[in-house]
Amino acid sequence: MLRWFIFLALALMLFQAAWPWLQRLGLGRLPLDLRFHWMGRAWSLPLGSALILTALVSLIERIFWHWI
Repeated sequence: MLRWFIFLALALMLFQAAWPWLQRLGLGRLPLDLRFHWMGRAWSLPLGSALILTALVSLIERIFWHWI
């Protein structure tokens, strides 16, 4: 279980680092992506973008394992 927490933390750090680049591609502005301001800070909850990225990673994974 500790491995999953470490993996999740690393994945979130990678996603956070790649977020400006992903925003230039249009992610973060899809219909299910939520943005709100709270306590003087802009918060983002990119549900639609997460669904798109999950589908893309799943497709890449299926293609990769098909060729092996």
